Amino acid sequence: MYQRAIGLLAECLECEPTEAAVYAHRLASDPNEYASRLMRATGTGLLLLDDGFPPPGVGTTCSELGHLAGCEARPVMRLERVAEGSLEDPLQDVGAAVTAARADGFVALKTIAAYRGGLDLDALRAPARTDRLEGRPLRDVVLAALEANEATGDPLPVQVHTGFGDADLSLPAARPSLLQPLIERFRETTFVLLHCYPFVRDAGWLAHVYSNVYFDLSLTIPHVSRPAAALAEALELAPVSKLLYASDAARTPELYYLASVWWRDALDEVLPQLLSAGGAVSAARMILRENALGVYGLG
Repeated sequence: MYQRAIGLLAECLECEPTEAAVYAHRLASDPNEYASRLMRATGTGLLLLDDGFPPPGVGTTCSELGHLAGCEARPVMRLERVAEGSLEDPLQDVGAAVTAARADGFVALKTIAAYRGGLDLDALRAPARTDRLEGRPLRDVVLAALEANEATGDPLPVQVHTGFGDADLSLPAARPSLLQPLIERFRETTFVLLHCYPFVRDAGWLAHVYSNVYFDLSLTIPHVSRPAAALAEALELAPVSKLLYASDAARTPELYYLASVWWRDALDEVLPQLLSAGGAVSAARMILRENALGVYGLG
């Protein structure tokens, strides 16, 4: 994957296809110009950005990233960020923030409960550490947020980290199917399952069975070595109307570019095996753009 990435980056940057040449080009470039070149090469029309990573005040802001990419950028509210920033009552503060989220410009909510004990919320016990929200307190915050969201009468979509991630995550506890009780309890809420690997078939089944479930393969693509295989698994059960393009790119602009190339390559390989030529083009357009616009109410 790394050597393939070097070749693609070299082609975009118009330099020799070696690690040394790509790295030298990066060092010699203005950071903003370098990032903008790669991000604009993706053809992205709208960015949706988790406001909890990096922490507020660190890194590039939502509007700055939109400017670099040459498109609009909209924030997604991470529930853990709000709760951990609360000085008095996390439940009350999260509820108030969620109630006002749409008016404040947020297009979705997000939880990383998978990192804080797992997706089986009823199994969460007392927190093991004090520097972040987890365990039972996190369960209470997530449920309070979902209740406040549905109480608005026009609930925002809720993104949920599932599947693989950093080393402080327990992979078995991040299986998407563990969310089934929550999905059934909050039927007015649209859930978007993020990442999903290696449980791509789990996520596809949930999207197949429940009308309020969608999913993406962000992080999976660009990191897995066979993106077309992951995409084929995703579409074994789930209709093309339930799958969303996303990159989960962070820290480096190269990931935005590589994800966009490998997603398109995977779609070009897999969709013609499932659909007619015209149907494949229409499905690709849905996955890359139209499904997300519909889910997040941005069409």
